[in-house]
Amino acid sequence: MYKLLLCLRYLRTRYIALACIISVMLGVATMIVVNSVMAGFTTEMRDRLHNFLADIVIESRGTAGIEDAAMQMDRVKAAAGQYIAAMTPTIEIPGMMTFTDPWSGETYTSPIQIQGIDPAGKAQVGPLQDYLDSYNRILEDGVEVRPALRNREEPLGWELTAEGEKHFRMVQERNRLFLEDQQSGQPDPQPQDPQPEMESPVFDSEPVPVADNETPQQEPAPEPIFTNDDSQPQEPGGPLPARIYLGEGLISFMARNPETGRQQKIMMVQPGDNVILSTITAGTPPDVTKFQATVVDTFRSGMNEYDSSIVLMNLDALQKYRGMHLKNAISSIHIRLTDYSHAPKVLAALEQAFPPGMVNIRTWEEKQGMLLSAVEVETAILNVLLFLIIAVAGFGILAIFYMIVVEKTRDIGILKSLGASSGGVMSIFLSYGLGLGITGSAAGVFIGLLFVEYINEIEDVLSWATGRKVFDEKIYFFLEIPTHVNPWMVFWVATGAIAIAVLASILPARRAAALHPVRALRFE
Repeated sequence: MYKLLLCLRYLRTRYIALACIISVMLGVATMIVVNSVMAGFTTEMRDRLHNFLADIVIESRGTAGIEDAAMQMDRVKAAAGQYIAAMTPTIEIPGMMTFTDPWSGETYTSPIQIQGIDPAGKAQVGPLQDYLDSYNRILEDGVEVRPALRNREEPLGWELTAEGEKHFRMVQERNRLFLEDQQSGQPDPQPQDPQPEMESPVFDSEPVPVADNETPQQEPAPEPIFTNDDSQPQEPGGPLPARIYLGEGLISFMARNPETGRQQKIMMVQPGDNVILSTITAGTPPDVTKFQATVVDTFRSGMNEYDSSIVLMNLDALQKYRGMHLKNAISSIHIRLTDYSHAPKVLAALEQAFPPGMVNIRTWEEKQGMLLSAVEVETAILNVLLFLIIAVAGFGILAIFYMIVVEKTRDIGILKSLGASSGGVMSIFLSYGLGLGITGSAAGVFIGLLFVEYINEIEDVLSWATGRKVFDEKIYFFLEIPTHVNPWMVFWVATGAIAIAVLASILPARRAAALHPVRALRFE
């Protein structure tokens, strides 16, 4: 009983121990907050990678692809149809995209990955509709600045929106005037914008949008339209047979508006514009093929790797330009399972269904193994670094306990002279360390979970206090900071902190237990 009484008395009256409790508390709270936010971002990243790739991907080994898409999909159904919820044929091929920036007049060519898709099928294996710009409203600081251009009930397809159609007609008219001007030998007339002119603010070293919180609608410099077979101009007509969805990262940049002091996204290509795509044919050896495509929409998945490299195109047009349409060839099949836990069974069944060496069959995790491993290593290293904070608190406990042992030498001598055993004296300090660890860990868990619960409200307060958006949804494509609290993570962090506190008290406790009562009281 005396051990418990002394331990509780030290906790109540020894205010120097409060420094140890605060150190443990801050360390535990920091680890819970950082791990919860990291887990939230990691979960979102995994979901986005998963959604874009589907559960299982069957890929051809060569650029020519595999013939007869319907037959290959029937083969997949026969092998593992009971586990499959949806699948869609796809063509994936590297290429180049060329377009002219209307702000600088420069022509840019970027490496891309062209994916020929069926929009309805792609939407069945992943949330394509959630990524397309026309199906989503645009928010600025939580305020809607542009409604969705399409109704959610409208099926996915390759048709332009009303705004895209208007933009396309405007560009075609300017191209027509340009061609007439070229034929007459007159200088290029200034394009007439049917919309009322608006005074454009001047960005620092960058072009700016027409109005605040609005994507600029300035049209690209007029240029002739070319056919696929030769480079001769043709008369403007309707949207081209090749239709594409562009990743925003390919055609946008950020610029600061000096009037508002905020970063705004500038789009260099709008839906309704035409771009030039280049890739290789499916022949042996392959040749270069070049064609124009009309931009129908833009997408943003939130993964920069995809948003700055992928162009989604109508499958039949890509088959035609690559010379694959006669054989209805494709390069991959994306499969969504009814339950991802069945993936090993499905992989084994599909490997038996296809001839050896014909295709590669992998899950989305296997395709993105390097990236996922890098995230796991980063999280592990971050946890080690953060745990050092609690280790610092442990050294503080060690130093303070040594001070208490020196200060309480006489009291320890009296206790031992009254019959207290060395083990009993040692248990006093071990219990004291345990009490500090439990108190600090409990407070840290409470504060950490409270911070995670209200992290977005805290972000709003910090943004208001600093005058800058701390967490910008335009950068991360999240409306709020994602968090995910793992109960086991909380348990192990708290347990680790308590263990460090107890371990730090062992050496002082052993010194106190080793004191001889006569020597402790000799000079008292």
